[in-house]
Amino acid sequence: MHRLPLILALIATPALAVEDGHAFGLAGLLSRSNKHDLRPITLSAGMPLADTAWALRSGTYYEVEIQSDGSQELGLVGPGFFRAIWIDEIVIEGLEIRPLGLDSVEFDAAGVMEIGFVAIKPGRYHLKVPGTTGDTQRLEIEIK
Repeated sequence: MHRLPLILALIATPALAVEDGHAFGLAGLLSRSNKHDLRPITLSAGMPLADTAWALRSGTYYEVEIQSDGSQELGLVGPGFFRAIWIDEIVIEGLEIRPLGLDSVEFDAAGVMEIGFVAIKPGRYHLKVPGTTGDTQRLEIEIK
């Protein structure tokens, strides 16, 4: 009987936590107000991966689309980055995958993959096309 007022207060409260002036909803870090879409990464033979580096904030939920035009079998590798984030889900053609970890992804044909993740560990990281050395085949990432 004593718990009923607390439960009613929690249900009626739109934001339960405030950090750095940012209010989270009932889903905490996964709240819609904490979600940000990143510019897509494009995998195409001889083309740059992205326009600019990523500046991410620890504790923020991000979604990114990785698009391949099928011009070549291409992938992305970035074990340091993938270990500095918590992956919520990977969506490929409507199929949702919830992995415990990730080292790399690869496209054998044209397609789109969406990755939802929370940035966790501050530092400097990168994603790159395996076996390449050019700056345009590398995406620099900083988590603050």
